[in-house]
This record gives sequence, C-alpha cells and structure tokens, in this order.
Amino acid sequence: MWWVPVLLLALLSPASQKSSNLEGRTKSVTRPTGSSAEITCDLPEFSSFYIVHWYLHQEGKAPQRLLYYDVSNSRVVLESGISPGKYDTYVSTRRNLRLRLRNLIENDSGVYYCANWDSTGWIKVFAEGTKLIVTSPDKHLDADVSPKPTIFLPSIAETNLHKAGTYLCLLEKFFPDVIEIRWQEKNSNKILKSQEGNTVKTNDTYMKFSWLTVPEKSLDKEHRCIVRHENNRNGVDQEIIFPPIKTDVTTVDPKDSYSKDAHDVTTVDPKGNYSEDANDVTTMDRKDNYSEDANDTLLLQLTNTSAYYMYLLLLVKSEVYFAIIAVCLLRRTAVCCNGERL
Repeated sequence: MWWVPVLLLALLSPASQKSSNLEGRTKSVTRPTGSSAEITCDLPEFSSFYIVHWYLHQEGKAPQRLLYYDVSNSRVVLESGISPGKYDTYVSTRRNLRLRLRNLIENDSGVYYCANWDSTGWIKVFAEGTKLIVTSPDKHLDADVSPKPTIFLPSIAETNLHKAGTYLCLLEKFFPDVIEIRWQEKNSNKILKSQEGNTVKTNDTYMKFSWLTVPEKSLDKEHRCIVRHENNRNGVDQEIIFPPIKTDVTTVDPKDSYSKDAHDVTTVDPKGNYSEDANDVTTMDRKDNYSEDANDTLLLQLTNTSAYYMYLLLLVKSEVYFAIIAVCLLRRTAVCCNGERL
C-alpha cells in the first residue's frame, strides 16, 4: 500500500500545500436560523482593556465594525444601521469577552473578531476569530459530523529507500469546514512541522488530509495527530496515534488496556471508552512479512526502470522527428512572392 499516500501527495499542487500552524486559526460555531449564538474572545495580555471593538468579516467584503464596548462603564455603543437587540456583549472573565447574537439569519454568517488598541494606542490588536455558520432550515446533516480519520503508515520500501517515513492522516465527513490539525510526539508538547492539503467539500461535508515526514532516527517513537473540531465528541480534541514503525503495532483500549490485534492502531477515544463505530480509525497498516516487503521493493524498482526507459524511448523518438523535419526544410527550395526561384 506504499503507493496510496504517494498518490495522494502527488495530487496536490504546490500552491495547495502549506505548513500547519495553529496561531491565528479560527474557531467555529454552527447554529440554525432563528436561534441564538454566543461567541467568545480572548484578548492578549499586552493590549489595553478599556474599549473593545467587535468586527464581522464576510467573504469578499471589508471587515465591518458592529459595536464597541466601554468596559469601565459597561456601555455598548452600536454602529449606525445596527438594529438594537441584535447584539449584546459583556466581560466573562478578565480578558475574556463574549458576544451574543439573537434571531440569526443566514446573512449573519461570517468570522467575528474582537479587537482593541495595544498599550501604545497606535496599533489595533485583533484576537483569534470565530466563524459563525448559520444553516438553513432545509439543511439536514448526519447526527455525527465529526472528522472520521483514516491513517496511512509508511511502507518498509519507503523507509529503506528514503531513510524516512511519511505518516498521513485523512479526515473525512466533517462539518463545518473549520478544522485544526497538529502533530506531536506522544510524550512531547512540541508541535512538529507538518504539511496539509486544502479543505475539500464533498457533498454536504468536508475532507482534509495532513502528513508528517519522520526521519529515520524518530521512527521508533509514537506520534500523534491531534484534531480540533467543533463537533468532536464532548468537545475534546481527537488524538490519533501513529505507532512506532520499528516495533509491532498494537491496539490499546483506554477502558481496560486490552490489546486486540497486533496490527491495529491505537485510538484515543474522547469518551474514554472503546467503540467500533464509524469514528474509529481505519488503518492502512504495513506488513511484517519479508516476502511482501521484497515484492514492494522489486515493484518500485521495476516501476522506476520502466519509467526511465520509456523516457529514453520518447526522447529518441522526438530526436528522429526533429531530424526528419530539419532535412525536409533544408531541401526545400525557397520561392519568392512572385513565384521565381532564387
């Protein structure tokens, strides 16, 4: 199965690849029309906390200020054209602000930001945004629209040839499209540099994949792909465990630590128990059979050799065509515009 992640990576154009980075990412809140929503905002410590502004940014439009909040006097001042009663804001805790929206319509969808001035009074600081998705009454989604992971492990052929391995995490059938992915070694909080593709819409849900290239010296360590999404179970980040490549792959039940199969992948269930429903991890596992590894290596070598000779054949063919055309052009007699030969 070594060709599966290679094929997925090959389908990505360079413009669609980007480094994973949680800073500046967006949270999401999904609500139906006619309901209410509450958006939270955490202001940075170095900014002032006297006047706080709320902005709405919709695609294709400039950010629109909705209101500002005088923290000292607990006074809300709406921008002109904003209906009274539509928005309300208040301080939840020190540096945490909340915006309440009522009687939602689809046009309320967008990314909401709170902002204030820094300590110098010259720079306006925007906090992390929250994307509000207001769904129409006729939109019906599955009961479970959390990300469904499928993982791909590197083959022995890849690790032997490239002295590295690629872990690939495919996430499918989630809604809304706002999702955050980061990679870490199992017992480390350091975020590793990874890559991810664009979020792609499939029918009424979305899919996305992310991959991590692990050097040979780290292949004996467990890694985890951590997924943050609005509809994760109990609001807890999913932790998808990628087992060490140089050791056997085992499954650990978080409830009773029961090992089921030596070729399954560890799954951290946010509920704290083990389930075998659609939310469990589907694994494309690597085989420990030597003959299959040898076949993989042989197949890879044959593919590379075939591609090389095919390239040589096309090159020779193009050279022959070039020679024939050049001879025809040289033998051709030039004719002037009046038909006389030179």
